[in-house]
Amino acid sequence: DLPAGKKVEIAKAVGIGAVKYADYSNNRTSDYVFSFDKMLAMDGNTAPYMQYAYARIKSIERKAQSKNVDIETELADVKSLNLTDPAELDLAKYLIRYGEAIQSAVADYRPNYLTVYLYELAQKFSAFYTNCPVLVAGPDKRPTRLLLCDLTARTIRHGLHELLGIGVVEQM
Repeated sequence: DLPAGKKVEIAKAVGIGAVKYADYSNNRTSDYVFSFDKMLAMDGNTAPYMQYAYARIKSIERKAQSKNVDIETELADVKSLNLTDPAELDLAKYLIRYGEAIQSAVADYRPNYLTVYLYELAQKFSAFYTNCPVLVAGPDKRPTRLLLCDLTARTIRHGLHELLGIGVVEQM
């Protein structure tokens, strides 16, 4: 259901991103086997898995907008976090550690520290997504859940695109 040009753009971002991410995700002093199958896998510590996590969040945002949910207003109105589900708390606590992951990666010249962080973040988001419905949540929970989605998307985008030079896609 995507236009052909969009499919090509997505395929290019995923393909190039897969090779870059595979290189970054390995310890720079270790040998590794170059495998397109592993690089392009939709599960595990791969760029496609990360890009899919980002696209999934963007899908939540699109669905919210189609249901006339004013995301910006809901996010602006968040005064405190309502973290009642363990998956919400786990994701929120992990998001706070992003700065530490960057510092460690830079200090030790090890971009794989950042890829490990991003992969674990995507896993925590997946658990959150499974256990904490966002759009059908009540008015006491939805703003916090939307905020967690927004922060996760921003973190993945920053880590992949800004720091590692890997494209992110809003649809897959």
